[in-house]
Amino acid sequence: MNALIPFALALLVSTAGAHSVLAAPKPDVWRTPDPDTVVVIDTTQGRVIVELVAEAAPLHVARFQELTREGVYNGRTFFRVIDRFMAQTGDPDNTGEGGTKKPNLKAEFTFRRDAASGFVAVAEPAGTQVGFVKALPVISQHWSWSAVTSDKKVAAWGTYCPGVVGMARDDDNNSANSQFFLMRQPYISLDKRYTAFGRVLSGLEAVRAIKTGEPVPAPQDAMQTVRLLSDIPQAERPMVRVLDTASPRFARTVAKTRKARGADFSVCDIELPVEVSVPAKAG
Repeated sequence: MNALIPFALALLVSTAGAHSVLAAPKPDVWRTPDPDTVVVIDTTQGRVIVELVAEAAPLHVARFQELTREGVYNGRTFFRVIDRFMAQTGDPDNTGEGGTKKPNLKAEFTFRRDAASGFVAVAEPAGTQVGFVKALPVISQHWSWSAVTSDKKVAAWGTYCPGVVGMARDDDNNSANSQFFLMRQPYISLDKRYTAFGRVLSGLEAVRAIKTGEPVPAPQDAMQTVRLLSDIPQAERPMVRVLDTASPRFARTVAKTRKARGADFSVCDIELPVEVSVPAKAG
């Protein structure tokens, strides 16, 4: 995911019977995420706003919300940051070796999606579908397979485009605890190997500005505060809205991107329009 910039509006042409008429522009359809699923991360490089996507990984989203509300992530450093890859943080010990005393999480590398998942397809390569569930880019079995599955669902997984948030682990697939990483660039070899559970809506430039190193030399960049949007006082709470991926404007954005990229088109090329506004300070 590159910088999140709203795209220009275009006029829609509708056809009624045999006559084509110029219609008034349709209003954009914006989605306001649940404030319990929006995370505001104030870092030493700037503010990063993330949307958590429980449809893809409910256990990991619940853990992230829990640790955020407990203040575990406040002050945690970015101890492993690799350019053109990712920035890792979330260790209570700030070493890359620690975690909380909470039980480790069962892997959620894939999930089962049904017709109510909100998945919006943007392409159908080789019997699969790629698209979005909320802000998360997702690869899925083609929906036609649901006709022959016992649960009438198909397998899907978050794909590691820029801005995607994944949970770190050790060699055991079921060892994720508190550490997580923010993707600086696409790295699809992580797909179905690490649980993807959210994506940066705003602030990818801050993620890419975090000091690199393996480990990062002192002084390390850090998350100063990590808060759920719902826990921020109303007077200072940013307003966040995302263009609905089911909207005509988003469909035009996809078509424009596909045309520009041609055979190289990837779901990671699609920039999701996001608007963030901050309340004006009193006085």
